[in-house]
Formats: sequence, C-alpha cells, structure tokens
Amino acid sequence: MSEDTEEIEELQAEIAALLLHHVYAPLVHDQHVRAVLPAPSQSAAVRVALGDNGQSHPAELTAYEIPLRSGGELLTAHDVVAILRSVHTGTHIYPRDRVSSVMGMPLYRVEPASVEEAPFTNDDWSFTLMQRLAYPEGEERPEVRLLGFLFMEEGSLRLYLESEDVFGVIAADVQPGGALTALLAALPSLLGEEWRTSDGADDPHCSYVVDLTDW
Repeated sequence: MSEDTEEIEELQAEIAALLLHHVYAPLVHDQHVRAVLPAPSQSAAVRVALGDNGQSHPAELTAYEIPLRSGGELLTAHDVVAILRSVHTGTHIYPRDRVSSVMGMPLYRVEPASVEEAPFTNDDWSFTLMQRLAYPEGEERPEVRLLGFLFMEEGSLRLYLESEDVFGVIAADVQPGGALTALLAALPSLLGEEWRTSDGADDPHCSYVVDLTDW
C-alpha cells in the first residue's frame, strides 16, 4: 500500500468516526447523516448522504462527493463537516457534469475551493474533545479518564475527570476549540497546578475545579 493510499484511508476512517455522531444528532437543521461511503476506484474522495432522521429511501437522500485534497493540501475530517454544512444550506448551482446519481441517490460533486466552509460550532469542538477523552488511542488505562460533563454559560465546558495522580473527581473548565491535541497532552499535569484550582463549593460533583478556560 502506498503512503498516499494509506493517508487517504486513515482520513476516510476519521471522517466516518466523526460523522457517526450525526446519525443521531442533526448535522445541519433537521438533516442527519445517512451514509458515509468511500469513493469507488480508490479515489481520493468521500461520499456522504444526508436526509431526515431514520430515512433510508434513496430518492429522499442527498449525496455529496467531496475530494479529500484541495489546492494540493489534504483536508481534515472537520473540513468535510464544514463543507457539508455549507453545501446543504442555501442555493448552490452545480454544472451538469457534477450532478449524477449513485445507488438511487442524487449525487453532487463538490469543489471545495469554491465553498465557504461553515464555522465549526462550540458543540462540535466539545464533542471532539470528549470523544478523545472517552476513547483514547493506544492506552490500556489512560492517565486521565472522562467521568462526566456539563455545558456551561458563555460557551465553556466542565469536564469531570479522574486522574491517577490526583485523589477524587476533578472538574476542569475548558473553552472548547483551538489546539485540542495540545490540551489533551497537557491535561494530566494541568490538573495538579494548584494556582488554577478552587474548592468547587458550588458543585457537589467534584472535589475541586481547575480553571483551564484561558489555556
């Protein structure tokens, strides 16, 4: 398998994992993800079908084919979500050679460079962060485990965590978005920084609160 093929397959898997959430939660308005398909003939593209919750009749779905490279750069799974939200709202005119059908579904071939991506929402960032905490890669027992969460005012998110190095349940207040990978890597040490903590007297679900909203 070539390095390029392996890279595309990894991205396809990331997209499928991210969009799995939107089988139940709408991706945009009342539209849910009803299919995530690898483009045929090992094309560097992904196909995603949207429709009403529970809908499976092909004629009632709308499929989009999105190239996984744009301007020579590989897209991210989040880029694909943003493009899907953009093309499925408003009016978009497709040349005839970009409209066809597949398995009974109308299929629109998207040109990413011509699409203004919809912004990634606070809930999107929150879900991504919590998913990585709940399903860490390559660890039998992670340093930090997610026990619960609470969406708070002004867009912050409270994570209830267990750490090998700290006794009891710790609540960490974070502002979702930005460098999630860096935050996850630093989280075990950040939980022990006393100057960031308060006693959490107003929250009976934790021993103390760590404020990471400005991190």
